[in-house]
Amino acid sequence: MEERIQKLMAQAGVGSRRECEKLIADGRVSVNGRTATLGDKADPATDTIVVNGRPIKPLQTESLYIALHKPKGVISSLDDELEEGRTTVRDLVPLPGHLYPVGRLDKQSTGLILMTNDGDLAHKLTHPRYGHEKTYKVIVEGRISNEALEKWREGMYLDGRKTIPAQITVIRQDVSFTHLEIVMREGRKRQIRRLANMLGFPVRQLVREKIGPLTLGSLKPGDWRHLTAKEVAALKEIVASVKGKRPYRKSGSKPPSRPGKKPGSKPTNRPPSDSRKKSGRSGGRSGSKSKR
Repeated sequence: MEERIQKLMAQAGVGSRRECEKLIADGRVSVNGRTATLGDKADPATDTIVVNGRPIKPLQTESLYIALHKPKGVISSLDDELEEGRTTVRDLVPLPGHLYPVGRLDKQSTGLILMTNDGDLAHKLTHPRYGHEKTYKVIVEGRISNEALEKWREGMYLDGRKTIPAQITVIRQDVSFTHLEIVMREGRKRQIRRLANMLGFPVRQLVREKIGPLTLGSLKPGDWRHLTAKEVAALKEIVASVKGKRPYRKSGSKPPSRPGKKPGSKPTNRPPSDSRKKSGRSGGRSGSKSKR
């Protein structure tokens, strides 16, 4: 049975669907010797799919789900495997087969990384429309002000787009530092560090402690473990619970009403009374006749 190539690649553990689509777009995938393009389909029973010069087997018998505590200095992007001498999260998990991280942490950050060969789950956990919570413990330089915290909580503009509101709690505060807990529903590149710099409170330390229901627990830096069946089920449950829902919007908020549509209020898109009178006179009618 034919399936889209990126889906077959994800099933083989090459990466998430978005990562697989990028590989196809970059011309690094071929089917039966022909360079693949986005939208192509293949039959895993009869077609040969090659990624970066290596044939893949789209159907795997065992799905792997790994929790890893990424240490400082380790790269979470597998693209960096091409650069010699750089340790990636894949190097820390000596298991055979394809295995890749779900989401990323920058080189200087530590904490929880989920690794899997389940491309479908990885896609749903990283896609912005699902808005799964991730929890971080962050230490910033200086005593952060309430004004700065409110800006951060409400959302700030980053690369021309406003960030989704975040839950931020002050754990401890001193003259020289502030210890925060940050719960976010998005993960743009180096988002926490960039926002903290914009506010004037650079990050000293950043640790990710939770991804949805999955917690870092007692894992030490560099250690990893298999997820329990209960943890895997919990991850799949939060993915299934979002199916068919609209993209995340701040809890309790409503989309902005259009002018003139708010119940009990006068339309806001009508011209002022003075301008209406003037337009009435210019048309040869008395402005007073329009009053009721």
